[in-house]
Amino acid sequence: MWLKKSLFAKLLVGMLISAVIPLSLSIMISYKTTSRSVERQLIELNQNTMDGGMDNIKRYLDELNHISVSFYHDQTLMRYLRSQETPPAQLLFITDKVSGIYNNRPEFRAVRYVSSMTGQTYSKTDLGQLSISIPPTTVTIPKQEEEGWERENAYEVASIGKDRVLVFHRPLVDYPSSSVLGMLSLYVGMDEIKRLMRPLSVSEPSEGETMFLYIRQDMQLLHATGGKETAGPAGDERALNISMEGNRGSVNGKWNGRSGVLIYVRDQYMELPLTLVKFIPATAVNESANRTLNRSLIIQFIAVAFVLVLASILSYVTTSPVKRLLRTIAQVETGNFEVKPVKGRIDELGVLEHRFHTMVGNLDDLMNREYRNRLELSTARLKMLQAQINPHFLYNTLQSIGTLALRHGSEEISDKIAELGAILRYSMDFETETVPLQKEIQHIEHYLSLQTGRFKNKLSYTLTCPSDALQVQVPKMILQPLVENSIVHGMEKGKGSETLHIAVERTSEQLCIRVMDNGKGMDAETIGRIRREYAASQLHTGQERGIGLINVLQRLRLQYEPDFDWDLQSTPYEATVITLRIPLTIETTRRLPPDESIDS
Repeated sequence: MWLKKSLFAKLLVGMLISAVIPLSLSIMISYKTTSRSVERQLIELNQNTMDGGMDNIKRYLDELNHISVSFYHDQTLMRYLRSQETPPAQLLFITDKVSGIYNNRPEFRAVRYVSSMTGQTYSKTDLGQLSISIPPTTVTIPKQEEEGWERENAYEVASIGKDRVLVFHRPLVDYPSSSVLGMLSLYVGMDEIKRLMRPLSVSEPSEGETMFLYIRQDMQLLHATGGKETAGPAGDERALNISMEGNRGSVNGKWNGRSGVLIYVRDQYMELPLTLVKFIPATAVNESANRTLNRSLIIQFIAVAFVLVLASILSYVTTSPVKRLLRTIAQVETGNFEVKPVKGRIDELGVLEHRFHTMVGNLDDLMNREYRNRLELSTARLKMLQAQINPHFLYNTLQSIGTLALRHGSEEISDKIAELGAILRYSMDFETETVPLQKEIQHIEHYLSLQTGRFKNKLSYTLTCPSDALQVQVPKMILQPLVENSIVHGMEKGKGSETLHIAVERTSEQLCIRVMDNGKGMDAETIGRIRREYAASQLHTGQERGIGLINVLQRLRLQYEPDFDWDLQSTPYEATVITLRIPLTIETTRRLPPDESIDS
């Protein structure tokens, strides 16, 4: 029942089935080949690592080789070594040089030099282990450089006490002749070899991995890590049961009763065969396969979670346009037709939203036309009432009163009457709907002159306007209602004094008019009411605060919509700012005779 009623449930179940079944099949199939794939990867990874370790071991052997030829750098020593006699001074000098080589590396267990000239032996061992003797060597000192000497004989594995050491023999040739002066032998401990082989294990020793380092053709075990070392220097190849072909490879075998993979890398250093062998138990390979399987299961769970998220997103994307349409319908039902179209969708739901917004826009235009008709009807009725008074009678009467005032020497009264006449003449010109901003400013200056005469020092004002804004065409009587609002509600109902500032600015795109005062101002509730009434396209004829502003805003909105913009900010007794932003068009910027800017 739940599946039948819910689109979300259908999408969820369908995507789960389409995701889980293929993933499960792929995991079952891939698990059978994972072990072999992991084994190949382990072999390749370890062989690459062992190649790097082999290079490090060869560099280390090269360092030992350089140390073994340090006798050639001391000509005094070489002269003593050629001598058939060994005075005490020479004996001490040669012994000191042998000690110097011993102290060259901390892993040296002993250094011995056997002279072919005198048969004398010079040696240096660890003084803390006096009971430990240097094992005898099976290498015979040749009389000539190439006489019965093979490079492989230069290296062998021996033991000093319980420590396995690498013995490096260097015949000392008396160049340029080929005669051999003696044999220098270095007994090197496994400290540095251990350090070089430690990074070759990619897992912990507890997992059963074992590394072996063999030297010479007879496979003498030099060092083993991670497992128990073989006791003797020979026979270790048989212990590992390994048959190697080529320089790199791997075979299946056993070590210490455990089955696994034996990986080997072979190389040479100055004709000395070097072999690295690594044993990886089968349990480690299977563990890697199990880790891969676990990762696959984690990926499957992530995929299922991704399906759930994707289904939720798909459901939201499908239902959100419907919910937006419902909210828009509720908004239109309240009379607010200012709906913002949603762009970006071109599917069926997007087309539905677009056409609905088009319908709302058409309805808004229809209502605006009806609103204009009502406004024109109200204006016509007002003009009809105003026309009942003969304007010429008022002008002539005011002119007579002004003349009478001049006869009695009252020039100020005559000026005020002239300003009142200009105001009446401007406001009763019913034939003109739009005027240059210059005339609107002259009208407001007449009005403010009468008001400052009324309030004396309680009212002061400033007015600024650039000359290039005077020619802009604006609707008639848009400044007086704003200024009158500021005086009546800001000063008369406030603290009784006020400073008023009217500022006009022009840019390439709009004309900005600001009316500012420091009167009583408006609270947040009043500002909110004005914004709501403007949004509801309401006209008023009463006397409450903000009515003149609303009517001016509605007139500008009808004429310039949608490019007209306005703003209202108020902090009581500090600053109340009304801003009108009128778009500039070809009609509004019609050229007029140039005039000076207004700044008063």
